[in-house]
Amino acid sequence: MTYETLDWSVDADGVATLTLSRPDALNAFDLVMARELLQVFTTDARDDAVRAVVVTGSGRAFCAGMDLSAQGNVFGLDESLDPTPESLREHFEDPAYADGVRDTGGKVTLAIHALPKPVIAAINGAAVGIGATMTLAMDLRLASTKARIGFVFGRLGIVPEAASSWFLPRIVGVQQALEWVYSADILTAEDALAGRLVRSVHEPEELLPAALELARSFVVDRSPVALGLAKQMIYANGAADHPLEAHLSDSLAMWHTSVGDGKEGVAAFKEKRTPHFTGKASELPRIFP
Repeated sequence: MTYETLDWSVDADGVATLTLSRPDALNAFDLVMARELLQVFTTDARDDAVRAVVVTGSGRAFCAGMDLSAQGNVFGLDESLDPTPESLREHFEDPAYADGVRDTGGKVTLAIHALPKPVIAAINGAAVGIGATMTLAMDLRLASTKARIGFVFGRLGIVPEAASSWFLPRIVGVQQALEWVYSADILTAEDALAGRLVRSVHEPEELLPAALELARSFVVDRSPVALGLAKQMIYANGAADHPLEAHLSDSLAMWHTSVGDGKEGVAAFKEKRTPHFTGKASELPRIFP
């Protein structure tokens, strides 16, 4: 599919490169990009030929935040409504609320989070506002030495969005998350590394190759089913109230993988050969209620 704001390609190993491509606008996030990102993560990236996704930006920036040049309410919200917690839950899927109340960035990050495959951010430049928070739903973040990351919502009189109040403290801890949100400062790549927001920092020309190689190391000769279930388990059980919840899902996941790709994995290990897994990420067994 051809996109207006994105470039999408998949290599022979199933590693997809998704490039935010509005370089003249520093890849600023608008409603078109939001719709196209939803399309990628709910459809294109769910093709079984895709094993992992690396996300980066075109030109100097990763994503400079919401495009504030749009006419009217740049967030696409319906100002005639007066939503409450109860009405939002009741009308969650209704078009008026889905389009006029629900946070656009959050719809994108929920789709990224739900993808049962590794997703890696290669932050090549400025990542501000939604440009920063969208990366939190990705599994790992690598940054260029030129990256600048900012949770700058306080400067605009708004709050962190894109479900970042769930993701950010789980990645960096509550104290660090609050400091960055309160200060609304722009972080260097080294600041982000020290705060454990990013995995590693790379010279600009080395960033994307490093991210692609890391993604490839995750998926080549690996079971898509085992990877998909492991991702679900780590996110869900990391927030569970008791380890019993992990034991229950572990038991189901171990059962399904052991009678599936696990048979081939054990046989290949014993025979000292490369495994040939046939399980599909699109057919994950259900391990949570």
